[in-house]
Amino acid sequence: MAKTILVLGGARSGKSSFAETMAKRYKTVVYVATAEIKDDEMRERIRIHRERRPLCWQTIESPYNLEKVVFDQSKKADLVFIDCITLYITNLLVMPANQDSSQIIDKIHTLCRVCEEITSDIIIVSNEVGLGIMPENALARHFCDIAGSANQILAQHATEVYFVISGIAQKIK
Repeated sequence: MAKTILVLGGARSGKSSFAETMAKRYKTVVYVATAEIKDDEMRERIRIHRERRPLCWQTIESPYNLEKVVFDQSKKADLVFIDCITLYITNLLVMPANQDSSQIIDKIHTLCRVCEEITSDIIIVSNEVGLGIMPENALARHFCDIAGSANQILAQHATEVYFVISGIAQKIK
């Protein structure tokens, strides 16, 4: 049975670097990037992530249909690496056919089912958004609610869960 590993942490906590180190143990890796370049700051973040990845990893950019991409790519790799769920949720919230929270949560449940069906291991990176001050605007609160629910669902289905703080990972499941 394939493993599903969830790596949580705050922004700039080192969660992606930790997950990438774990992924380097695998022979074939498909890296699924959910980020979209919409400004110079995001362009720079993506550049840094790209430079850290081994050249032998295949990269698939998938801002929307994550469950389908994971299913399709799992046939080609020992590991499917998803970075990150919170950007995926953001993409779904702001896409032209704006999805409501129940549709987004349904997509997370579907992703979990796909992860249980495939033979490749999965590493999923996600931001822990529930440790700060409650945002003052409604969209940001809505995002935090969805991301928190998504992380709980993913953690429940995951074989292993790690929380990364200041570059230090702690296994919590």
